Amino acid sequence: MQSALNSSTVAETALVCFHPSAIHGLGGFAKADIVAGTRAIEYIGEKITKAESLRRCESHNEYIFSLDETHDLDGNVPWNPARFLNHSCDPNCEAEPDGERVWIVARRDIRAGEEITFDYGYDLEDYREHPCRCGAKACAGYIVAEEFFEHVKWQGNMRRRT
Repeated sequence: MQSALNSSTVAETALVCFHPSAIHGLGGFAKADIVAGTRAIEYIGEKITKAESLRRCESHNEYIFSLDETHDLDGNVPWNPARFLNHSCDPNCEAEPDGERVWIVARRDIRAGEEITFDYGYDLEDYREHPCRCGAKACAGYIVAEEFFEHVKWQGNMRRRT
């Protein structure tokens, strides 16, 4: 098995190593082939109330997952290497909440060395502040949930026409 580790690796788990990414900053890369349906890595962090979550979001914390009606998970902690996973408009993984845990699960087979990505699921608020550099054929140009791709692309076409 060829190792995906290199001299610039900053963290690693059983299936994922983290080093510089062509998409943005650091990224997570498969250390070995990962079969569709596999839990590639757990997204861990601090369990916080919705009120605290709102406060942190207003302070531009972009690492928060909703857990339930009363609590969220803040992944912006040093012990969470999954916070370095990048967004893609054509992701190979998805975030799956499981009670008080969030797993990043392979949507398809992933080859060793391939970057692990998921859809951040951002809404349209301030979307122009989050340009996407994923390089996917169907890239929306901004980091938004797939349900907003057409809207964002339409907005871009309208802006180019004026």
